[in-house]
Amino acid sequence: MTGSTSCCGKTSTSAPTEDVLAFKDPVCGMAVKADSPHVLTLNGETWRFCCAGCLQKFSAEPERFLARILSPQTDEGHAQAAVDADQYTCPMHPEIVTDRFGDCPLCGMSLEPMLPTLEDTGARAELEDMRQRFFVALPFTLLVSFLAMVGHGSPLSLPLPQPWVELLLVLPVMGWSGRPILERSLQSVRLRSPNMWTLIGMGSVSAFLWSLLVALFPEQSAAAGGRAQGVYFEATAVIITLTLLGQILELRARARTGEALRALLELAPQIAHRVAPDGSEEEVPLSEVMVGDRLRVRPGAKIPVDGVVLDGRSEVDESMLTGEPLPALREAGDTVSAGTLNLTGNFLMQAQRVGASTRLAQIVLLVAQAQRSKAPMQGLADKVAGIFVWVVVAVALASFLAWGLVGPGWSAGLVNGVAVLIIACPCALGLATPMSITVATGLGALHGLLFRDAAAIERLDSVDTLVIDKTGTLTAGKPAVVNIIPCPEANAEDVLRIGASLGQRSEHPLARALVGEARAQGLELLQVSGFAAVIGRGMKGLVNGTPCAAGNALMLREANIVTPVATESLDTAVAQGATVIHVALGDRLLGSIVLRDSLKPEAAATLEQLRAEGLSIVVASGDDPRATRAMTADLPLLEVRGGMSPEDKRALVARYQSEGRVVAMAGDGSNDAPALAQADVGIAMGTGTDVAVASAALTLLKGDLRGILVARRLARATSRNMRQNLGFAFLYNALGIPLAAGALYPVTGWLLSPMFAAVAMSLSSVSVISNALRLRRLRLQTQGG
Repeated sequence: MTGSTSCCGKTSTSAPTEDVLAFKDPVCGMAVKADSPHVLTLNGETWRFCCAGCLQKFSAEPERFLARILSPQTDEGHAQAAVDADQYTCPMHPEIVTDRFGDCPLCGMSLEPMLPTLEDTGARAELEDMRQRFFVALPFTLLVSFLAMVGHGSPLSLPLPQPWVELLLVLPVMGWSGRPILERSLQSVRLRSPNMWTLIGMGSVSAFLWSLLVALFPEQSAAAGGRAQGVYFEATAVIITLTLLGQILELRARARTGEALRALLELAPQIAHRVAPDGSEEEVPLSEVMVGDRLRVRPGAKIPVDGVVLDGRSEVDESMLTGEPLPALREAGDTVSAGTLNLTGNFLMQAQRVGASTRLAQIVLLVAQAQRSKAPMQGLADKVAGIFVWVVVAVALASFLAWGLVGPGWSAGLVNGVAVLIIACPCALGLATPMSITVATGLGALHGLLFRDAAAIERLDSVDTLVIDKTGTLTAGKPAVVNIIPCPEANAEDVLRIGASLGQRSEHPLARALVGEARAQGLELLQVSGFAAVIGRGMKGLVNGTPCAAGNALMLREANIVTPVATESLDTAVAQGATVIHVALGDRLLGSIVLRDSLKPEAAATLEQLRAEGLSIVVASGDDPRATRAMTADLPLLEVRGGMSPEDKRALVARYQSEGRVVAMAGDGSNDAPALAQADVGIAMGTGTDVAVASAALTLLKGDLRGILVARRLARATSRNMRQNLGFAFLYNALGIPLAAGALYPVTGWLLSPMFAAVAMSLSSVSVISNALRLRRLRLQTQGG
């Protein structure tokens, strides 16, 4: 049975039968039964709704809701948001997914929403509940501890024997304050998934039951070798109270690890100003904005959704998404992103992507997914955690028997056995890397770095070779046409018109440069059919039924089109780092277009710093080898390779890997995708193509090369932090468990009481989380950054 809540706040519980899932409310997206009384027939089609409110909204503006239904991208985005927003997972066991807030069945830890929200009501409620239980337990614990310290031979006037008074004082602690702890312990036993709560439950219940038997049968316990006054009710109360305190501290600390994601979520405004067809404006909640809506964005307001500017112009601060400090001019025809800040002008925009489809929402979703992934470094801890509880129980039992049989007695055995159970903390092992990854991925997102998963962070730390693309990665990706050389029977306008007409259908920087130059010259572009991008070569298609092509010399030679023997002007241009595109119509060459790009301003300094950190740097470009060498002549490079196809780049990365190198590949185009996927860490420029971004393990939103340096520094700090956490967790348990068992007593005379063990256990997880939070103070700025 699954429960769902409609947009009207009504909750329904139903089995997922075909009858229920046959229809979907076009307003809120809920599954609707076939016999729903809320029905509307429009243009011969019947729509069913979950409630009268949705029916009323649809009836008022059906075209708005139908526009969303007809947009697959947006509809899928809403579906993804609905699924993720209502699901919870465990930070230690991301494979656990449930549709309600609660505890992890494997470790007992409280679950977290898969899609972060500004206000996590479940976590807040749990924190408040733990706080209330702690403050109820605290006075009873202080009283029972005071009685235990004063001793049973004190002259205090008590209405009952002291053990019975202590029993009465500890009952509220055990029965109410400690109820969540005992329930988690019982659940771990019932599900046969031993964890930290199993140990705490066994320890506190063992101390309580022993003390209860001593209180009920003091003479028999004394005759059996115990002491009638040897009750440990105070140990039970202290264990539970300190565990509650530890949970409060841990919940607070865990909440702080999500601050970076909440900062991203806060970028999106909660309202938008929608413009009706008659020109009137109304303020609507962001959730009601649909694809196709026209929105007014006022000066100083945040842009609510992704879209295109229809009218007006303004400067937009996009630093919160890209890290670019300078505002960007946006006018009619330009795209704008949700969460960015409109600075000066007033403009009208049309919504293109809303809800979970916006760039901001996708960034948040990617970061959330990365935070839930496991680092390879966690593998050893997971193996240890799998047998940890059984080992601890065995050590506790051995300690109890050893102290009871050959030591001072069973009372001392109980104390040491309980101390072993309490001090052991598998959570410190389980949280060692997830907390570091959570903080690091959030911090990276705030600096324009999107890691796909935890493994990418760990691998980036060990990278020793960087293969880097030229166009759009080393260069600014904004080439300009500097010369057009037509063949004798053609003219420059024909060459540019054919090249730019093909370029209309491509997203490559060179193609965009051709289109920009043609528009600047006022040329009318032609319609192209059968367009195809030949990755790493160029593009081709049909103009009025005639084949045409624009690309490098290799592409034209493969089509049996003779390219000109290098002229002096072409030779000079290539030698100076220019790129040449040959344009053909039919089976004849029309001419050649010379384009020139410039290196990114930060390229030389960034590569120099990466070289100083021990990286070998190789440039792999599809451009002419002479042009590639000329463009990169002043850069600190190990090797320069030009004229490389996509497969050549992939093979180059694979060859370095076969030599034992750990390789990162940085690129921005479709021709870089195979190498990005092959590399140990693929690094895509956020300004590049979608296929490049999809193939990469790390995306630099700003497309700034300095992002590679920043990401590497973050990866190194994160890996170091994870090693510290794992080392602390292993060392803590390796020292604490033998100490609690009394293994060091014959040499040092040291023993550990259950109360001190509870303090240590409570602080262990908090210490791991606090150490992970230190990453937030990491200074990631680079020189010139």
